[in-house]
Amino acid sequence: MNFKRSSLLSRLVVLILLVFVAITLLNVRGQIQSAEAELAQYQAAVDQQRETNAALEENIANSADPDTVLEVAKDKMGLVESGEVIFYDTTN
Repeated sequence: MNFKRSSLLSRLVVLILLVFVAITLLNVRGQIQSAEAELAQYQAAVDQQRETNAALEENIANSADPDTVLEVAKDKMGLVESGEVIFYDTTN
């Protein structure tokens, strides 16, 4: 009779351990999924920053180009060349 009781006890211990391992694995799986989502967000931010850096590097490389200087002066600074007229649409 002792043998059956110890066998039942060992089965119960094994079952409890299996349940514990299953719960732990599910918890770890959830942590991995959230870490992967966070990684994807960081990767998107890195890609965006790389694009910004590339644009800035291009602007720096072309900073001595007269056409680039003229474009910046007109678009960003609102300057005009002599004899040039700017028309503003006020109908909106």
